[in-house]
Amino acid sequence: MAIDPQFTENREKVDEHNGHDVWGPVDEPEELGIHGTHVAVDFDLCIADGACLEDCPVDVFEWVETPDHPESEEKADPANEAQCIDCMLCVDVCPVDAIDVDAGRTA
Repeated sequence: MAIDPQFTENREKVDEHNGHDVWGPVDEPEELGIHGTHVAVDFDLCIADGACLEDCPVDVFEWVETPDHPESEEKADPANEAQCIDCMLCVDVCPVDAIDVDAGRTA
């Protein structure tokens, strides 16, 4: 399953984390929701392989600890999503399709 590209219509904004929105549902530690708006990472799908961190030319992502999450205990957080240049490298390299970048959707 891939990230829902329509998450802003299908989910509710439930929180803010490191300057970006969090879209629910969130029920820690199992459900962590989608982090970010312009650059969105589905924390429940992310397996933390690090490809997005390695390939992003403008350092949009930072590691964040997610203790006891069933997929991985850290996630690629779009902490600097305002720096995104819409190159789509992160989307292309994510092995589980956990990232969505939408040039028309703003943070």
